[in-house]
Amino acid sequence: MQCVRHPNTETELACSRCGIPICPRCLVQTPVGARCPDCARMHRAPMYQLSGVYLLRAVAASAAAGVLGGFLWSFLFSFNLGIIFGILVGAGLGYLIGTSVNWATNRKRGLGLQIIGGAGAILAYVVRGLLENTANGSFNLGNDLDGLVLVAVAIAVVVNQLR
Repeated sequence: MQCVRHPNTETELACSRCGIPICPRCLVQTPVGARCPDCARMHRAPMYQLSGVYLLRAVAASAAAGVLGGFLWSFLFSFNLGIIFGILVGAGLGYLIGTSVNWATNRKRGLGLQIIGGAGAILAYVVRGLLENTANGSFNLGNDLDGLVLVAVAIAVVVNQLR
């Protein structure tokens, strides 16, 4: 057999969908086997296709959940959390932000949404810092290991939810 796209190349390969002969240069490996370039046009799944409207909805949901999370963190947990309790609160904060972004975008996924959700967790940390700064006049990033652990856990949970 001769390759359809390269007539001077002899081959024993055929497209698993349409059956035309293809050479190794034309071959596109897909999850269901070797295909010709025409049959292998793989489109992104709809859940990963994000329009501007979905991105704006994600930003709004992440910002709202981040501000709400920062208020709750500041008022409910104004004491030193400790690492273990901070991990649990961080997981809850990440779940809140990830779920709100998920809901606002109709369960879309992708790297852009992960970044937006992570920014929401950082926003919660900043809101909490601003509220505590106005309350007692001291907020230092370097001395807040528990808060940084909480934010890292929240970001990890958000990224996992929106993967």
